Amino acid sequence: MLDMRRRECITLLGAAAAGWPIAARAQQSAMPVIGFIQTGASGAMAHLGAAFHRGLKEVGYVEGQNVEVVYRYAEGQYDQVPALVADLVRRQVALIGAFGPPAAQAAKAATTTIPIVFTSTDPVKYGLVASLNRPGGNVTGVHVLTTDLDGKRLEILSELVSASAPVAVLINPKGDYAEEQAKDLQAGAHRIGRQILILNASSERDIDTAFRTLVAERAAGLLVAADPFFNSRREQLVALASYHGIPAIYEWREYALAGGLMTYGSSLTDSYLQAGVYAGRVLKGEKPGDLPVVQPTKFYLIINLKTAKALGIEIPPTLLARADEVIE
Repeated sequence: MLDMRRRECITLLGAAAAGWPIAARAQQSAMPVIGFIQTGASGAMAHLGAAFHRGLKEVGYVEGQNVEVVYRYAEGQYDQVPALVADLVRRQVALIGAFGPPAAQAAKAATTTIPIVFTSTDPVKYGLVASLNRPGGNVTGVHVLTTDLDGKRLEILSELVSASAPVAVLINPKGDYAEEQAKDLQAGAHRIGRQILILNASSERDIDTAFRTLVAERAAGLLVAADPFFNSRREQLVALASYHGIPAIYEWREYALAGGLMTYGSSLTDSYLQAGVYAGRVLKGEKPGDLPVVQPTKFYLIINLKTAKALGIEIPPTLLARADEVIE
């Protein structure tokens, strides 16, 4: 009788021990999973992912403690984005953080049930939300003004470079808004009486070719049009502009930190932080469609004086006085 009870006890203990890993896995699976998809390259975007996590932390979520994040990067290859999003949907993630218009559009097309928090230019125009104040559905996020400011960047660069030579404009022809960018920049150039030379690039090799062309055409300066692919190649772009002695203007502060001459735009880091806050609020139960799209209220002109000196350029005092940040 005692032996029988002993065997029963061992059996029960063995069953309980076998069940512990299952219970642990079940507890871990209860942790919400965020699918993080970025159209750019992983290495160039690390600081933006960190900003997203700071936003999550503001709402009480810390990766590895009470939330899991899986990462997908398209490395500038937009045709890969739908497949990456489909993978996140198959994983049944609790929320998709979609960064960049191609990622946001692919996420919206892939699911009507999984909440989506995006960063994107012109979300109404690209069909992401019904309106900025009342997004509706399963989508909300941050309106990042990028292409909208290309015309202003052209004006700023034109204050610095000679009017007798064209300004080269680099556009990614594979971008969702490439055709509109070219049209808007041509109209903006006409308004200020500036000649522009539009060059296309959608690969590392294309960028090298574009620089050879703008040098051969004796372009006075370069405007790198807003595009996630260019952001992922900013080190290459800044290095080539420096090598060829070309004054250039870009969209994000990160270019100036990498040695770019000038940037003008909102803060990309702030956009990711705000997206992280929204992601946390949605995980806590708020409906994406009830959260108004966040809009930037501040735009920053950053001038890298160290780069200006290396290029032998003197920044006009009127332009320098308008700078929000000067890197020396």
